[in-house]
Amino acid sequence: MLSIALAGKPNAGKSTVYTAATMAEVDVANYPFTTIDANRGVSYVRTECPCLEREERCNADNCEGGKRYVPIELLDVAGLVPGAHEGKGLGNQFLDELTNADVIVNVIDASGGTNEKGEPVDIGEHDPLEDIDFVEEEMDLWLAGIVEDNWESVERKSRSPDFDIDEVLADMLSGFGASPTQIAKVLRELEYPDDPIQWEDDHREELARLVRERTKPIVVAANKIDVAPHENVEKLLELDKPVIPTTAEGELALRRAADNDLVDYDPGDERLEIGDGVSDAQREALEGLAETMAEWDGTGVQSALNYAVYELLEYLTAYPVEDAAKWSDGSGNVLPDAFLLPDGSTPVDLAYAVHSDIGDGYLHAVDAKSSREVSDEYELEEGDVIKIVSTN
Repeated sequence: MLSIALAGKPNAGKSTVYTAATMAEVDVANYPFTTIDANRGVSYVRTECPCLEREERCNADNCEGGKRYVPIELLDVAGLVPGAHEGKGLGNQFLDELTNADVIVNVIDASGGTNEKGEPVDIGEHDPLEDIDFVEEEMDLWLAGIVEDNWESVERKSRSPDFDIDEVLADMLSGFGASPTQIAKVLRELEYPDDPIQWEDDHREELARLVRERTKPIVVAANKIDVAPHENVEKLLELDKPVIPTTAEGELALRRAADNDLVDYDPGDERLEIGDGVSDAQREALEGLAETMAEWDGTGVQSALNYAVYELLEYLTAYPVEDAAKWSDGSGNVLPDAFLLPDGSTPVDLAYAVHSDIGDGYLHAVDAKSSREVSDEYELEEGDVIKIVSTN
């Protein structure tokens, strides 16, 4: 399961994003370091279900009228403060937790109502632009410190006649989630001395930055747009970075209202329908939220998760079936499973994602939409429905 980590300074709303996206209860309070131990839960990314191409919607548990929700892991960790890479605040704990994440959502307070340490200030007093690069810089410096601490071993290994810097660095940074392929690509972008002894701090810091960019891409969730000055959000959207306007409190309120049949709303909808059973106060609050959603295309929580997986990681959703005609499994369940796979994946990769035995016994695959056999090298596309033929 893919893992998305929520990062940012304390009190920016990470735990509220987590609660809204998972509906799991966690401590949420208006003071720094509400979260001490990391919270782990299951959330979902949303895509269009292939059942929309058929006369009837599928009966999958995670499909709501053609809105398909695919599970991912969501991680909420302690907030960062300046100097986190040196261990200040809960920095080391935070950064250690991030090593297991595939992608990061940097939750910032777009309202400017919290300072750089996460302490409450008047709305607009703090410039949220200062929080954009904060997480990246702390992670880069933390990883550069790890590289520095382990560099002596790289120098020793470089004296071996079969020394391969790609292999040595891949081994050293595997704990950070860096694959040999990613290390090879980073080294092609980096200018560095052939002899590791001649490397300087600038080389190691640039290595750390490039590795972090490839292994831990970041999307910004500009939270608290419901109370943020409009100009704050506009300035954030002008940045050359992916920024998603977000109201975590708004999403949480809608999820709870939908559970109580007060509104018609599914996560990721850009609008809501207010039911008849709401009080005047509830209607006023929901109408205000509807205006915010209309201005910013929804609450942003689902959009941030979707962007992290489908845009930054460039993943796609594929649907394995046993019956190519009915798009069902052996029990007649239509489109029961959905798998997230990297762009460029093949039917063989899908087979292994289903089960290693299925992959080991792979024979061929059929595109259920066209009823045609596809090659082993066929690159899957978003929404493909694939019948896998295997000896196992």
